[in-house]
Amino acid sequence: MSGERTAVRITADQQVCVSAGMCALTAPEVFDQEEHQGTVVLLAPEPTRDQEALVREAVALCPSGALRLSGG
Repeated sequence: MSGERTAVRITADQQVCVSAGMCALTAPEVFDQEEHQGTVVLLAPEPTRDQEALVREAVALCPSGALRLSGG
């Protein structure tokens, strides 16, 4: 099933985030930005299979390295 959770888990370090917004632009169902500082807000720390490819792309595009994947 496409809505199944993957073994992948995302962590986001707001202290490292530079508010570029690449994550929220790439995978808006998983990432958002904090209203005042613009830092990453994690909406879904365990993405679905449908979201996994975009999540991996968002992590790769993060200029500060604030996003990490574990598992899977």
